Amino acid sequence: MPNVLMVFPEGKHKVLTMSYDDGVTADKRLVNLFNEYGVKGTFHLNSGLAGRPGRLPLEEFAELYKGHEVAAHTMNHPTIARCSKEQIVEEVAGDRKALERAVGYPVRGFSYPNGSFNQQIKEMLPYLGIEYARTVNSHGDFRMPDDFLEWNPTCHHNGNLLELAEVFKKADKRQYVYMMYVWGHSYEFDQKENWDLIERFCQSIGGRDDIWYATNIDIVDYLKAYRLLRFSASMDIVYNPSYGSVWLDVGGKTVEAKGGCQTVLFS
Repeated sequence: MPNVLMVFPEGKHKVLTMSYDDGVTADKRLVNLFNEYGVKGTFHLNSGLAGRPGRLPLEEFAELYKGHEVAAHTMNHPTIARCSKEQIVEEVAGDRKALERAVGYPVRGFSYPNGSFNQQIKEMLPYLGIEYARTVNSHGDFRMPDDFLEWNPTCHHNGNLLELAEVFKKADKRQYVYMMYVWGHSYEFDQKENWDLIERFCQSIGGRDDIWYATNIDIVDYLKAYRLLRFSASMDIVYNPSYGSVWLDVGGKTVEAKGGCQTVLFS
């Protein structure tokens, strides 16, 4: 029996995702760069601070972030591990409601403001409609997350970004899948006057046919769809109950398991 392994869409073994916080005006320049080079980003926004000096108004969110993902970051950016349960509920649920009114779709992602979280908060988030939450604890490699509610990124964009990108591009062991996850704040490019850093990164890594360019929620949805696959005991047949396709490596051959269909993997 051949090995049957998960791969990313179209049989790719690498995924790149970007994550930027706070909804500041510098996001406009960053989104334009992402769009130019085909990079996908998730933008974690504070609805209660929208429209203040240096921050984007809510009415601009839908158009600016089209093709990317809008996710929650609390309404007012408190250090939530110091907050009461009642305030946490208000900050997260209130942010979701305001953002959903602005962009017109369910907001299901989150990043911890000030990197602040604890076990109680992690346990609360699913009841508030949150399916993943990003930390600020970079690990420096390309592993997949063990816990979506404690999703540690590869690096901040000021942490050896270009060097890690070169390692990521060269990663080619087909027995693995690789994820490069970059986070930061777009205003930092203004502060450090290093917009050339992110532009060089996007030029270097964008437009490659061996990388899946995905938002955070794209990755979550894809991995959940994979986990819903129903295999026969002999692993020769798979039923995909989800709407979208899931791709598999079957003994070195890429097979698409289409949504709502049964697929013969080998005979």
